[in-house]
Amino acid sequence: MTTTLAIANQKGGVAKTTTVASVGAALAELGHSVLLVDLDPQACLTFSLGIDPEDLELSIHHVLTKGLDASAVILETEDGVDLLPATIELARAEADLLTRTGREHVIKAAMEALEEEQEEGSGYDWVLLDCPPSLGVLTVAALTAADGVLIPLQCETLSHRGVGQLLDTVHDVRRFTNRGLEVWGVLPTLYDGRTNHSRTVLETIADTYDLDVIEPPIPKTIKFAEAPAAGRSILATSRSSKGAKAYRDVAANLVLRSRRPSKSSK
Repeated sequence: MTTTLAIANQKGGVAKTTTVASVGAALAELGHSVLLVDLDPQACLTFSLGIDPEDLELSIHHVLTKGLDASAVILETEDGVDLLPATIELARAEADLLTRTGREHVIKAAMEALEEEQEEGSGYDWVLLDCPPSLGVLTVAALTAADGVLIPLQCETLSHRGVGQLLDTVHDVRRFTNRGLEVWGVLPTLYDGRTNHSRTVLETIADTYDLDVIEPPIPKTIKFAEAPAAGRSILATSRSSKGAKAYRDVAANLVLRSRRPSKSSK
């Protein structure tokens, strides 16, 4: 069974793309087959995995708006994960999809078609959806396709603003397009344990939103900024760093979480 996880937060700069790349690579290290889907027109995930978006003729845009098979677009990466890449063309997708019937289901339909194409037993264990920093059509479509949503949350007070809006969107998606969607929790990112502020924010996250906190918090380190320049995840560029270890631990905890029965099935 494939577990589809949307990584979402409409605030930029909270390490969504870093989380998708790093968790994906860590899951691959654990022996899982992983597909990453870049849904951000800025194509940062695509670039950070060593692929220049400007060199691509086909992207996720063609899958969502032109009906192209996802298998024709998927690329292999050096981090052991497959990628559905993005280009700046994806910026037009919101407008293209706005007037389309069933627009909320375009990502789900593409993933289901991909699964049907694959031979029995050869499908992906994980599909990670890197959502754009907005609550537009693409994010709603990602939430509609997902089993769960993970919310990276920077350990600063201002980063909390807007999380309530995301949770409202999750509630609406549950009502109208995906009853089984679960919030897996918040992942504290850019955490500086030396400061009282970061520690206080981390301690209050669970109480503020009544959500699980995915452990461990991801530390703030320059190693994350260096990784995209090499076109690899931090697990390849700085294997023994605290950041790489934290994401390996997070991936292991997400695997355990995926094996729990869903609340909707109880």
